[in-house]
Amino acid sequence: MIVKKISIVVSVFFSMSIFAQDVAKTDVEIKPIVKISYLDSVKNSFKKDEMATRVDSLWMNELVSLDIYDDLTKDIQTINTDVTVDEELPTELLKQRLKAMNGKSPFNIEYNQGLENIIKSFLKNRKKSFSRLMALSEYYFPIFEDAFARQNVPLEIKYLAVVESALNPKAVSKMGATGIWQFMYGTGKQYALKIDSYIDERSDPLKATAAASEYMTKMYNIFGDWELVLASYNSGPGNVTKAIRRSGGKTSYWDIRNHLPKETQGYVPAFLATMYLFEYHKEHGINPQRAVVKNFETDTVQIKNQMSFKQIADLLDMPQSQIQLLNPSYKLNVVPFYQGEPHYLRLPKDKIATFVSNEDKIYDYVAYQSQNKTLPAQLALKVAPKAHARPERTIDTDLKWYKVRKGDNLGTIAAKYNVNIIDLKKWNNLKTNSVALGRSLKIKSDIDAVVKNPKEIKATLAIEKKSEEAIAAVDDKDKNNTHSQEYVVAAGDNLGSIAKKFGTTIADLKELNSLTSNNIGLGKTLVVAKAVPEIIEESAVTTAIASSSSIDSFRKKATSAKDLAEDYYVKKGDSLYSISKKYPGVTISDIKKWNNIKDGEIKPGMKLKING
Repeated sequence: MIVKKISIVVSVFFSMSIFAQDVAKTDVEIKPIVKISYLDSVKNSFKKDEMATRVDSLWMNELVSLDIYDDLTKDIQTINTDVTVDEELPTELLKQRLKAMNGKSPFNIEYNQGLENIIKSFLKNRKKSFSRLMALSEYYFPIFEDAFARQNVPLEIKYLAVVESALNPKAVSKMGATGIWQFMYGTGKQYALKIDSYIDERSDPLKATAAASEYMTKMYNIFGDWELVLASYNSGPGNVTKAIRRSGGKTSYWDIRNHLPKETQGYVPAFLATMYLFEYHKEHGINPQRAVVKNFETDTVQIKNQMSFKQIADLLDMPQSQIQLLNPSYKLNVVPFYQGEPHYLRLPKDKIATFVSNEDKIYDYVAYQSQNKTLPAQLALKVAPKAHARPERTIDTDLKWYKVRKGDNLGTIAAKYNVNIIDLKKWNNLKTNSVALGRSLKIKSDIDAVVKNPKEIKATLAIEKKSEEAIAAVDDKDKNNTHSQEYVVAAGDNLGSIAKKFGTTIADLKELNSLTSNNIGLGKTLVVAKAVPEIIEESAVTTAIASSSSIDSFRKKATSAKDLAEDYYVKKGDSLYSISKKYPGVTISDIKKWNNIKDGEIKPGMKLKING
């Protein structure tokens, strides 16, 4: 009896060990083999510098967003100063505050009903916008104040940049005025701002502010009144001179205001209203959003060779949008190199430290990429050798439809009906592996399906797997580029509103449509998302074939790998971009979708689902 019990125990242990080995083998088999790229090997050799200055992704979006600019511009152009606005602000209290502002400012700030109406309108409709603008001002105002102090220009002029561009260096008006100070092309050239195919210094906060300061000084020498200087900045000195003549020689802005262009009539009151809201924001419950980085937390380095923002972003592990923010004067997302002309790159100080410590390796990598440029995907598809076609025969069966449910993907649907992903995409005219929730998919089962031998099926599965990885890589590069989609510009549209509508960026829209400015015509058809095909290497396919033992086992492993979920706890300094880089094939949009993140904001200690 004892011997029998012992034999049972031994057999149980033996069975468990065999089962554990099988599980271990399965775990080993489903883990993807990640090859280290040349880029990764270069970055692995970098000297690390752990300075903790980061630009928050949410604030990044604020700096490149045009929605505040559009709203404020529309307000200034359409606001009616004669219409009383119902907002809680006693007139006597406002008069006291304006008098206090006038006492410490070179501007002639006097109470009038029109100014009160604009202030109340901003308080009623633009509180949230001003909260965001105050965060941006922490970065830009020190630049303005430094330039104005050198030219003895009143520091209050800094508020004019809010009215002009909503502190957006990429703002472009309908007339073509560009940058934070909205210089026209001719005026920019007049004040020695460089404008060429690569660079537009009207978008450079430092150089454009210096030019604006010089302009203000010249206009003050002519008019001797800062309100008239502001009016001339908006409509030109000629219109101000005409208004002075038409008013009978009066030289106060408020006396000649009705003789100025309509937009200029609301321009100076909008400036004074902006100054008031910045001065008394606490009293009105406007809480400024916090700027994560300030101008003094950045630094510049002179570039010794032409390099793209993408190369810099890849090498320094930072989003391209951050580089665009800090270097808005480079139009093509490329830092050029002209012989004899210095060009500078502005980065957070921790990234500057990494760049300077590894300059030789960085330039070597840029040179390597220049020597090993690959053909564009579309061209490569045309010149790639075509596979020999094999005879095919078709089998007719019934047509089926499947409605996409939550958690579905093309891989699981194809496995359920025992069809190939490539056929599934062909039947439903799908360009990518993304599929919308609730969409009905056509399942032909065996209709038009190629009858192949096992080796051919394995090869197809390997190609499907490589296609998924290639598309994931493209998604990582062009975040919202999941569907080829077009949009016809309607009345009231601009690039900012269209980008917001389709969850993309203005820079991506301009690149997809080869736009050189933010101006778009009514009725123009824009590509808002574009799928990019990738070339699949024969050696990669061969490797995938060798690793697959059978169709069923391959599908089961692929499905189980997809179903595996992993939790990631956010550390200090993490961003969605840096986290996505830790998981091959995972994109920022994937992480957002899995964790229901809408604005991209993450905090240390937060738990994220990966591949869930």
